[in-house]
Amino acid sequence: MDTYKGQDDRRAAAAMTAEPEQPPSRSMAAELWDWTKSIAVALFIVILLNMFVFNLSTVKGHSMEPTLREKEWLYVNKIALLIGHPKRGDVVILKDPDMRSAERQYLVKRVVAIPGDKVEIKGGKLFVNGEPVAEPYTDIKIEDGDRSPVVVEEGRYFVMGDNRHQGASKDSRIFGTVEEKLIQGRADFILWPPRQMGGL
Repeated sequence: MDTYKGQDDRRAAAAMTAEPEQPPSRSMAAELWDWTKSIAVALFIVILLNMFVFNLSTVKGHSMEPTLREKEWLYVNKIALLIGHPKRGDVVILKDPDMRSAERQYLVKRVVAIPGDKVEIKGGKLFVNGEPVAEPYTDIKIEDGDRSPVVVEEGRYFVMGDNRHQGASKDSRIFGTVEEKLIQGRADFILWPPRQMGGL
């Protein structure tokens, strides 16, 4: 049987066999601009997270032994202190109250008393509100001698290092209670080395 292809059929067949049109290739400058924007957004997000949510801190010194050891990496939770206040037992990162702002270093200590608490050290033991504090995180009695009772002022905290050997920790026994604004975050986890990884 004879067949007949009209003009429309021939056009359709030609369209089917024709090569599909390729989109115009993007210029190198456009690609570079896209990468630059992506990197800028990522850096902005990291900076915001570092300012308000968390950061990483490296332990220096021995004042928190045996809980923390030198060169361990800590995950520091900042948002916890934006929505709440430090609690007894929290391990915190704070600016050294003893130094001028231009040269301040950061310390890692444990909150042992909060506003309104009465703190006393006698017989190598820590007492808060007249009661001895169970301290499973330390392995020795306090060797720096007795301290008369101190009432922690509003908006301030009494901090100590877990290392209770004589002269091992610069803390509230030396510089007094700490303003809350100097506390930068709560150390929640040890991230490195892997064998020490875990919560605090």
